[in-house]
Amino acid sequence: MFIDEVTVLVKSGAGGDGCMSFRREKYIPNGGPDGGNGGDGGAVILRADANLSTLVDYRYKSRIAADRGGHGKGKDLTGARGQDAVLRVPPGTVVRDEKTGEFIADLVKAGDEFVLLKGGRGGRGNARFATATHQAPRRADAGGPAAERFVRFELKLLADVGLVGFPNAGKSTLLSRLSAAHPKIADYPFTTLQPNLGIVRFGDYDSFVMADLPGLIEGAHEGKGLGVRFLKHIERTRVLLFTLESTDESPEKQFQALRDELRQFEPGLLEKPFAVAWTKADLLGPDPEAPPAPPGAGDAPCFLISSVSGHGLRELLIWLGQRVIEDRAVREPDGIEDRVITSRS
Repeated sequence: MFIDEVTVLVKSGAGGDGCMSFRREKYIPNGGPDGGNGGDGGAVILRADANLSTLVDYRYKSRIAADRGGHGKGKDLTGARGQDAVLRVPPGTVVRDEKTGEFIADLVKAGDEFVLLKGGRGGRGNARFATATHQAPRRADAGGPAAERFVRFELKLLADVGLVGFPNAGKSTLLSRLSAAHPKIADYPFTTLQPNLGIVRFGDYDSFVMADLPGLIEGAHEGKGLGVRFLKHIERTRVLLFTLESTDESPEKQFQALRDELRQFEPGLLEKPFAVAWTKADLLGPDPEAPPAPPGAGDAPCFLISSVSGHGLRELLIWLGQRVIEDRAVREPDGIEDRVITSRS
């Protein structure tokens, strides 16, 4: 089950109370205070785990709390520290406040950590208040309170190339031909109901990740069809590949409609490098000719391809691979822009 958005109530642990105690030992008439401090409460920590690819773990576990700290004891014993609640999420998870929509964190790479809530501080025992002039304090602090908040996790898939096109434009077939992925393929609209990822190999040692997104239709930004729910998954891609049916009577309208939907969702998506793939070339006869570039494509390359016969796939693969390599070269070695991740101190 592919789950890419969940809302969770998280709560840190309260701090343990400090202890008020006095030593009572034989032959020590004036033992003095020996109340220990309370333990700190557990924190709520997010951790990106490369072994996860969905947020399904939080679909039915929407309340998560860390343990509270133990209370201080006599003989100057400090209470146990509360156990942290570590929430494992897939790389690419964005965290926002559910009520305000405020951005909290973006865990991009596997191993990234973020302290979502700190635990309450343990209260001081009366031994900490003893002074030369106040040798028998009868004071101990209560532990710090727990903190809680509703947060929303949004998963944005990490892919190099994003396939954008109308239903039945050949995206899933292309992904299955270029990679080892096996997305569902059928001759009816909206066959793909969730994003599919495939690793595409090119050259001797290079590879990139291609994402097949559920088909858009005109008016998707208004909620028609599958809406724009899955468009967030192309926000991190390096290159977009628009797939247009070469047999369609008005492919230029397809292209403009797709561009308009991207613009309605996030204008910045139109600034990404892109190419146009005319699909289903095998239906044009033995010597197919590529249609002219659609208006608005500018200098973007256009490829006439057939996932059935393999026509044009090699040229397309070479261009995509070179474009991904060029983009990686101008970014950080990990291929992702730097983001501030608060680590636990």
